Amino acid sequence: MINFTWYNPTKIIFGKNTHNEVGNETKKYAKKVLLHYGGKSLKATGTYDAVVNSLKNEGVDFVELGGVRPNPRLSLVQEGIEICRREGIEFILAVGGGSVIDSAKAIAAGVPYEGNVWDFYSTEKQPEKMLSIGVVLTIPAAGSESSDGSVITNEEGPDKRSCCTDLMYPKFAILNPELCYTLPVNHISAGGADILAHIMERYFAPNSNTDLSDRLSEAAMKALIYNLPKVLKDNKDYDAWAEVMWTGCVAHNGLLGRGRQEDWASHGIEHELSAIYDIAHGAGLAIIFPAWMKYVNDAHPERFVQFAQRVFDVDTQGKTEDEVINEGIEKLEAFFKGLGLATTLHEAGIDDKSFEVMAQKAAGNWTLGSIKKLTAKDIVSIYKKAL
Repeated sequence: MINFTWYNPTKIIFGKNTHNEVGNETKKYAKKVLLHYGGKSLKATGTYDAVVNSLKNEGVDFVELGGVRPNPRLSLVQEGIEICRREGIEFILAVGGGSVIDSAKAIAAGVPYEGNVWDFYSTEKQPEKMLSIGVVLTIPAAGSESSDGSVITNEEGPDKRSCCTDLMYPKFAILNPELCYTLPVNHISAGGADILAHIMERYFAPNSNTDLSDRLSEAAMKALIYNLPKVLKDNKDYDAWAEVMWTGCVAHNGLLGRGRQEDWASHGIEHELSAIYDIAHGAGLAIIFPAWMKYVNDAHPERFVQFAQRVFDVDTQGKTEDEVINEGIEKLEAFFKGLGLATTLHEAGIDDKSFEVMAQKAAGNWTLGSIKKLTAKDIVSIYKKAL
């Protein structure tokens, strides 16, 4: 286990009806806020009205900016920055999933900055100050509700990049599993793949003597694998949704990766995929992660054997190491397929024409991988395995 620091200041407010507390929480930080959200579904489900009423009841003034899309766009971030400056906004309230939260973080970073907020995503430059944000989570997936990071897409590239800083931790995050009841099946499935990938990016590390982190990660993965099909079967299963929502938060709040070298190659490879093809991030990860596993498992096979054995209950008796690893990967792919997700690029309608471009971008902007360092040539090979 390597040295580490773990810091997470986000206050989590979890449970039934908790979104009605948003006004009381928000007024502790500001009297005027930007209410940031996505599309029409927030209003159709009644969540928008509940949030607005709570803000009004507590005397919190607000200006709205909706329209966030999956793979949130820099152009909307820049619009939000201008609104906040013009209106004297003191705080941003993100109501939605990871795309809304990431967009809110980018706006918060850009308001006090004199340059282009894209600097924080495309260079080593870090924000020195930001507006604070709060969250009402409606889609468990990205874990951005209690993470230090944000990912946005610059349409001009297209380029999808991240920024991480302690300043990006939300002040509070309200997690009410009831708000998940109306989610479409494809959102549930892609969100679940994203959660699982966040855990696996930390789990597949070259370190030894990380037994506690290993077993915490394995428990989180097994809890998700057990409960996600339950909410697909019954979208009003509160107890199963509670497990999924809390797992999504724990998967990306930093705890599971402490004491180990996290990998994140699959995320870097997928970011290029969703930047060009605008595929949902979790859906892209369901394709890329198994392909990455097939390519890199020879670097630390014992880690992949452990995954197969402990997470998917693969029986190792009478089998070679490779057979156990392959069976574990097959079971992961079967899990994704059971969620209705594609596990190959062909199934997603994506061909090989952009492999070289995507690989060069991924290799040029990230130090990819810890369990195995990846070059652009390696990344092309992983895309080919994903075909």
